[in-house]
Amino acid sequence: LLESELFGHAKGAFTGANEKKLGLFEEAQDGTLFLDEIGDLSLPLQAKLLRVLQERKIRRVGENQDRAINCRLVSATHKNLSEMVVTGQFREDLFFRLNVIPIHLPPLRERQEDILPLAEGFLKKFASENQASITGFTKEAVRFILQHPWNGNVRELENTVERAAVLTQSNEIDVDDLMPNAMDSQLKSSPTTSPS
Repeated sequence: LLESELFGHAKGAFTGANEKKLGLFEEAQDGTLFLDEIGDLSLPLQAKLLRVLQERKIRRVGENQDRAINCRLVSATHKNLSEMVVTGQFREDLFFRLNVIPIHLPPLRERQEDILPLAEGFLKKFASENQASITGFTKEAVRFILQHPWNGNVRELENTVERAAVLTQSNEIDVDDLMPNAMDSQLKSSPTTSPS
């Protein structure tokens, strides 16, 4: 399915392929394609991606014809690709092909100055989407937001603020509104102990 998403497919290429489909590479022609979690690609798909990057051609699933593509590729991952190369989980040649301009983005907990502006931006977005008159966060909520480790990074912060904006009964988000999601992530990141 991922191969079909990236490269497209011909009509009848597999069960359910009732018509031809352009892949993301073709849709991004003369533009930019962003691939998130590139470290999760299987080795066979890594080989096909490497071929596309080297030859600047794709082949739709179920076709024998190559099609020229021209797009910039931006990729991201939360995994250490250098370590994955050493363990054989990621192709070294693909790593060097992708690693042209690396940008390291530290986790949210290491960017304290970004946390509150992001939370406020998410709150404004979700209050507007839900037509809620929420004016902001209480002082206790701000303190919690700044002290929480945010192991799930920006996605966890966004989901926590969205939940609070949807469920709060007040015009300000309080720490109690934030706690359930945040506590779940904290529990998941902590080692579990079994009773003796």
